[in-house]
Amino acid sequence: MTTLEIVGGRVLRPDLTVERADVLADRDAGTILAVGDVPAGDESLDATDGLVIPGLVNAHTHVAMALLRGYADDKPLHDWLREDVWPVEGVLEPTDVRAGAELGLVEMIRSGTTGFCDMYFDVGEIVAAVERAGLRARVGHGVVTVGKDDEAAREDLEEGLRVAEEYDGAADGRVSTAFMPHSLTPVDGEEFDEFVPRAREAEVPIHIHANETTGEVEPILDEHDERPLAYAAEHGLLEEGDFVAHGTHCDGSEIELLAERGAGVVHCPASNMKLASGIAPIQAMLDAGVAVGLGTDGAASNNDLSLFDECRDAAMVGKLAAGDASAVDAPTAFELATAGSAAVAGFDSGRIAEGANADLAVLDLDRAHLTPHHDLVSHLVYAASGADVRHTVCDGEVLMRDREVLTLDAERVRETAERRARAAIDRAES
Repeated sequence: MTTLEIVGGRVLRPDLTVERADVLADRDAGTILAVGDVPAGDESLDATDGLVIPGLVNAHTHVAMALLRGYADDKPLHDWLREDVWPVEGVLEPTDVRAGAELGLVEMIRSGTTGFCDMYFDVGEIVAAVERAGLRARVGHGVVTVGKDDEAAREDLEEGLRVAEEYDGAADGRVSTAFMPHSLTPVDGEEFDEFVPRAREAEVPIHIHANETTGEVEPILDEHDERPLAYAAEHGLLEEGDFVAHGTHCDGSEIELLAERGAGVVHCPASNMKLASGIAPIQAMLDAGVAVGLGTDGAASNNDLSLFDECRDAAMVGKLAAGDASAVDAPTAFELATAGSAAVAGFDSGRIAEGANADLAVLDLDRAHLTPHHDLVSHLVYAASGADVRHTVCDGEVLMRDREVLTLDAERVRETAERRARAAIDRAES
């Protein structure tokens, strides 16, 4: 067994108290061995003047869309997709997806994110990027059958299942999978009825977008005379372990349904604000016992992949949605990005405790904007940024030391992504 010690700092414990302590990780098993007064490790990370926190978990994103950051802004969702995003995605090549994925992974490593859930295409390229970068991920092929003939639609559904079965356990177990129909309108009920049972047989969870905009809710109400999540449940979705992205327009009956069935929700406040999709009733979901995590969505609609920014957004809009300044308080918001997202994603991460995954980050505290240290949890949500992260560790391995990414050549990644993005947009616009 080889070990990693993180020494000299303070540690954020699972109950969100802070104590002076060291952390010892088993690098072979990828788990935390001890917290407190620990024996010397084979390798050491200096956390002096720092706070050791659980690695953040981005529970919903489309990481390769980092290539489209800043390409099309300030439009409503459906116009933005049809006029800008889908035309470029239609010409993306596998090497483009790899370049975008690596760009997003560098950004996440630098901002203390150690795990993420991703829905996209050319998933093998994303898995290869994850394996090299050292992060933890749950991945799936985003299935869209609307507008396709029967053969093409079936091929896309089969691809979703194939990806879920092929890549589960990849990257030495750091990659897990899900069956990922895009949402309730681009896949029809008969397709769900056939393929959801097959996903259950494969023992993979199901992840979809749901209730992101009123434009997604109204067609189901009009055609089926029921709320979208009730419709989803009738077709076998929303079992324990399944999770939906956004949930922006869930009513009380749907919140109750989510809680009863044990399905999770990923809150994406920045994307929802930027696209004017709405504000999800997160405090009501939490009060009902729904498992809630936090996600950035893609960098094309955010426009960054920092969960520190997302924590702040979640706290701010949560208060507005509830009309209550005490709603989605700082401890709640930070738990959304750590233990909450880890639970939704199915990772044994998001907490610093013996036996948990050794997915950690060290945040510098000797910064003007993080001083004085009245309440460090408050600082994590309302003042900290990804630029404050000094070290990032996943599965017991150091991915970033003293702000230098070790597993990817960050400058090469950036240059490649710039070149591939420009070429893809030229093809789409020609």
